[in-house]
Amino acid sequence: MAATIATENKTLVNYRVESGVAIIELCDPPANTYTYEMNRQLDESILKARMDNDVYVLLLTGAGDKFFSAGANIKMLSSVDPTFKYYFCLHANEMLLRLEHTPKLVIAAINGHCVGGGLEIAMAADIRIARRDAGKIGLPEINLGVLPGTGGTQRLSRMVGKSKAIELMVTGNTFTFEEAKEMGIINDIFERDNFMENIMEYARQFTPPNKAAKAVGNIKRAVQTGWEIPMESALAVERELQQRLFASEDAKEGLAAYVEKRPATFKAK
Repeated sequence: MAATIATENKTLVNYRVESGVAIIELCDPPANTYTYEMNRQLDESILKARMDNDVYVLLLTGAGDKFFSAGANIKMLSSVDPTFKYYFCLHANEMLLRLEHTPKLVIAAINGHCVGGGLEIAMAADIRIARRDAGKIGLPEINLGVLPGTGGTQRLSRMVGKSKAIELMVTGNTFTFEEAKEMGIINDIFERDNFMENIMEYARQFTPPNKAAKAVGNIKRAVQTGWEIPMESALAVERELQQRLFASEDAKEGLAAYVEKRPATFKAK
């Protein structure tokens, strides 16, 4: 199955579904910088994947092998008025929150340089996997006299702690994927050869019949919702989601398979 999110002007986000995985590719070579139009197309892709019952995992990546994304298009930002810049950031924030709240696993396949707004997109994913020796990563917005304005200050500080996040952002330094992994920004690094094939194999482990997709989605929902509310309320959310899972066919299959000492075959039901 394949589709394209397009406009009369230019296709900036490629979309296709393979084996239960929606592959969403930022496509504006060479650096895959984003504009309002790319963000709109990306938002449409996220909604399309969320509403497709045959999609269980979203996989974000960049076109080519040089950049995941270099962030916002600086020429665009330098040529528009402050009001447009404000609403541009507002829409980007809403889009990334929608990505985080989508009850399906989101994987960022970081196939090249991932800086500025590109890293802000990647940080809104649930899991980040980078291609070895493919580029640098960081939030260098300070060098433009601005801050990481599409969630960077908040998501990075939650990943690495307040002090380290401030240091990384005020210096504006970029660093290697290995350093990012040590700090907890990246989950894993895959070899350069056959990167996308290996990423797809990794992603498919979270789709039926391998995993109970509803359980995967509810684990994400419990963590994302519970992260920002008091523990007592978060535990109530967890209990509610667990109760729904107990009533699912996949839970019955998983429990029966355990008792019968056989592999479970899940159906996302």
